[in-house]
Amino acid sequence: MELNIGIGSRVAHPSFGKGVVINIRSNAYLITFIESGYKEIPLSDDIEVLDDMAPDTDMVSAWEVEQTLKKILQKWSDVSEVVPLGDKWKNGKMVLHPGNAGLAPKEIPIDQFFNKIVMVRDRLRVMEQRINASDLSNEEKVNLQQYITRIYGSLTTFNILFKYKEDQFVGEKTS
Repeated sequence: MELNIGIGSRVAHPSFGKGVVINIRSNAYLITFIESGYKEIPLSDDIEVLDDMAPDTDMVSAWEVEQTLKKILQKWSDVSEVVPLGDKWKNGKMVLHPGNAGLAPKEIPIDQFFNKIVMVRDRLRVMEQRINASDLSNEEKVNLQQYITRIYGSLTTFNILFKYKEDQFVGEKTS
């Protein structure tokens, strides 16, 4: 049976009760239920339509298109995304003091240093993708992936510079 469910439709689900459709993806309804909150419900689930809204003819959201394009560009290009520096570091500088008192300290603008760190991160990601797409054996891919993960772990020191947590380096998780 073809359902006439669009964003804004009121529905009832056998497990979650009554709710409202807040988004539709190619494989699921995103519904906020009165008693159980936000849920992603597969299109194949049995849903009763209480009050229908005509669905959009465009079933792909702009957000989904944007996310897909980002992934494609990250995978196939060496172009770096714009990653913001934490606000407290803007216009800051790093001062390196040599151990030899006779040598002058060196000042480096933090934003220049940060851009280099982001470039290292982006190039590691490209290397990771190229390894995964290569003809290497699975064992060789796993071994190389472990090295990359350790490199990310070594770079976690610089996470304090990133404005957003999702841009930070993530290394090996220890249990």
